[in-house]
Amino acid sequence: MSQSTFPQFPEHSTSLLKKYLTPEIWEALSGLQTASGYTFSQLIRSGVEQPDSSVGVYAGDAESYELFAPLLTPIIQDYHGNADRHPAADFSFDDLPEVSAAAQDRIISTRVRVGRNLAGFPLGAGISNADRLKVESLIKDALQQLPDHIQGNYLSLNGMDETLRQDLVARHLLYKNEDRFLASANLMRDWPQGRGLFLSHDEAFSVWVNEEDQLRIIALKQGGDVTEVFRLLADGVKSLSTRLDFSFSESVGNITSCPSNLGTAMRASVHMKLGTLFRDEATLKQQAGKLGLQVRGIHGEHSQGAGGVYDISNRMRMGITEKAAVSHLINGINTLVTMD
Repeated sequence: MSQSTFPQFPEHSTSLLKKYLTPEIWEALSGLQTASGYTFSQLIRSGVEQPDSSVGVYAGDAESYELFAPLLTPIIQDYHGNADRHPAADFSFDDLPEVSAAAQDRIISTRVRVGRNLAGFPLGAGISNADRLKVESLIKDALQQLPDHIQGNYLSLNGMDETLRQDLVARHLLYKNEDRFLASANLMRDWPQGRGLFLSHDEAFSVWVNEEDQLRIIALKQGGDVTEVFRLLADGVKSLSTRLDFSFSESVGNITSCPSNLGTAMRASVHMKLGTLFRDEATLKQQAGKLGLQVRGIHGEHSQGAGGVYDISNRMRMGITEKAAVSHLINGINTLVTMD
């Protein structure tokens, strides 16, 4: 799709793209493209085709955030707040608050992930298949040097046994190619070439390769030991960052495909049971929002809660450190439990 005229959005659309795309911005940006060839039409394609998007734009390279700043800067400020400069990373875990006993009883599992992309390559929406394969090769080499306690195996999606694939997806260890928002952004092109999963021997540490971002580095454990899961993630991130050159901006932090993931690019989350006051999902989302938390179903973004179990995560990613984001999650879930 090439968007040649100013797009029209249905009344029900509440995306940030709809909110900030004006005829004036359209006129100024619609004819531009980055050095790698990523166009304004490609930037907004997903939000135009999927008007129920929350954000509605996907960058195709780091330059997108500069060239298309008249649209992207207000979107970033709306989502993250005004953060003039993103702080240095802090993966330390001393002095983190404790998860309360009441919250521990409700938490089924804990997951912390960060998104990363390699400097010198376009992002997923703008990358060629040849470059995607180069990215995969670089990542595979770096994964071989991980610390012993998170060593594992790399599994390519290209030729993966279907029974194994379905099992990994069912256990939330592997992504799938059924996201219509990513598909509209051209992030599912050439599937499954260049895509893969690194999985540690104990399955607590994993890396998704060439999904929405080139790396989704993930720590996942059953139960509510948020600090231990954060520690595991930090071990992996620190190891990989010594062997891979991650794309980073002092103003917006880690460069990611979706502006919502800029900054730390970290999502710290728990699956937890909330079942009395919060049987009404709208009430839960309202109260969680006041605490700076985000609520979604256990099957990912745009899914609904099932059986009173919800995915609760930090919302803020820019202008704060990784440690602060985890602290925010712990304090927030402790408060939610006292309200339920």
